[in-house]
Amino acid sequence: MEANQKEFLSLIDEYQKIIHKVCSMYTDNRIDHEDLFQEILTQLWIGYGRFNGQSKLSTWIYRVSLYTSISYIKKVIKDREGLKELVIEEPSSIKTEESDEELMKLAIKKLERADKAFILLYLEDKSYKEMSEILGISESNVGVKLNRIKKKLKILMG
Repeated sequence: MEANQKEFLSLIDEYQKIIHKVCSMYTDNRIDHEDLFQEILTQLWIGYGRFNGQSKLSTWIYRVSLYTSISYIKKVIKDREGLKELVIEEPSSIKTEESDEELMKLAIKKLERADKAFILLYLEDKSYKEMSEILGISESNVGVKLNRIKKKLKILMG
């Protein structure tokens, strides 16, 4: 195995939790999670030789993972969304009491794809500076978008 491949496998071993968290945010089942994980690994491998170290490695991994997830969802899972909406119950109609955490998870699942990226990074305690680097927007824009997303979540949670 060549050195570049060994470095890459070591990198994946070290940062796979980040990739799994992103996959969990954008998928609802194990099969889609595994498929998306593999797609992210493919995109990371393709881009690994071009990573120039201008940003932190974790920032680059987040960025590739988030953009790959958004593209993947548009391409592969979009057809299934119509069917899922017919089956999924609204939180207000669920008979059992839900914990705040469960209500939050349900609300996050209903957010737009790009908004999920902001929430994931926010929940990971990333600073506005780190979020701006990962998402490619200004720090002030991060703050504005996060405030709007938080308001959406409050509405979705009832």
